[in-house]
Amino acid sequence: MAAPLDMEPSALSLELLPTDPLLLILSFLDYRDLMSCCSLSRRLNQLSSHDPLWKRHCKKYWLISEEEKSQRNQSWKAIFISTYSDLGRYIQYYATLKKAWDDLEKYLGQRCPRMIGSLKESVREEDLDAVEAQIGCKLPDDYRCSFRIHNGQKLVVPGLMGSMALSNHYRSEDLLDIDTAAGGFQQRLGLKQCLPLTFCIHTGLSQYMALESVEGRNKYEIFYQCPDQMARNPSAIDMFITGASYLEWFTSYVNKVVTGGYPIIRDQIFRYVHDKECVATTEDITVSVSTSFLPELSSVHPPHYFFTYRIRIEMSKDALPEKACQLDSRYWKITNAKGDVEEVQGPGVVGEFPIISPGKVYEYTSCTTFSTTSGYMEGYYTFHCLYYKDKFFNVTIPRFHMVCPTFKVSTARMETNHNEYAVDEDEDSTDTDEYEDRRRVLDIPAPGGRCPRHT
Repeated sequence: MAAPLDMEPSALSLELLPTDPLLLILSFLDYRDLMSCCSLSRRLNQLSSHDPLWKRHCKKYWLISEEEKSQRNQSWKAIFISTYSDLGRYIQYYATLKKAWDDLEKYLGQRCPRMIGSLKESVREEDLDAVEAQIGCKLPDDYRCSFRIHNGQKLVVPGLMGSMALSNHYRSEDLLDIDTAAGGFQQRLGLKQCLPLTFCIHTGLSQYMALESVEGRNKYEIFYQCPDQMARNPSAIDMFITGASYLEWFTSYVNKVVTGGYPIIRDQIFRYVHDKECVATTEDITVSVSTSFLPELSSVHPPHYFFTYRIRIEMSKDALPEKACQLDSRYWKITNAKGDVEEVQGPGVVGEFPIISPGKVYEYTSCTTFSTTSGYMEGYYTFHCLYYKDKFFNVTIPRFHMVCPTFKVSTARMETNHNEYAVDEDEDSTDTDEYEDRRRVLDIPAPGGRCPRHT
């Protein structure tokens, strides 16, 4: 018999809904909502405690693996809650930074094990709180989070944050531990409320992070200091910007390292950037170029921007033996940002006349300067054949661009009468290989050697 038309349908109760659809719905909730469900009803409390629901959150936010769970001998929910109670304030940063550290350790562990051995264990929350009390400034959470994973490194060579070498100049930056960084906290004019992140024991160079928005800096901006050499005021310090936040600064650096963007040379990370278009092949010889900007040898006032470049010359292993040749001379066409062109010719490279044969590689490092913030170089090498000594030919050097990073001018300069300054921008690029004759770039000097701070 049909039910009466005026009969009202029974109210839908949560208790009557099947379990599987409810668990499916709960699987789409974030950890906050899932935790809230635990206090809504007995049924939702039971369902929200279903352990597989917390597995996703443990892997997403804390990168907990199945192996680590087995070692802890806890449920996924218990692991999430215990980890959150310790690291909850960093939940938006932890997974990104932990992955960066894990990737870096895995990559360098196979290539630079000594560098990985210099890393320090993590610090506690109370250690970071004590540093904040010591310096009188709050540390950004992404910075604190990184130190809950690793407390920087020991002051060793090579440094984790990259190296650079010329014949009479060597730089290798260590990532400072929290106590050393706090000891270098600056309150002086020009670097007020700035915390050092890195340090080079050879040059004294550091990258700083601004803990407050003062003296024209954005809060948490990261930079190399660059003293204004034309100012009468010693607090006039220009800045080459290297990052907008610790998270962006550190993870972008790690990404360049682990993807091979920065080469590993003699167990050190060298911060050369290679543009894939900076490759040219002439017959069996390929020339490729990578470049780097050196802030410690550059200045904004006066305008002097120092670049180094690494050139790789390689002959195909499939070339015939009679293709062996020797480099005789070089030709450079150097163009600055104003379009001014300088042409340079000279014998050899860095005082050498390398012989190239099938499968062989010759690499050298050189440098140049511009009075403009960017410029480019191109040219060719002249070789002669070893089997046919009267046969000469040119090998193309691809065009490669050099651009200095974004910089900020000191507020002390902007507040000073501009008539006190006279900037001479007539001096242009320096001949690379004639410059090499004075700054021979042949090898990495011994780590203990001192080097000049300015050119």
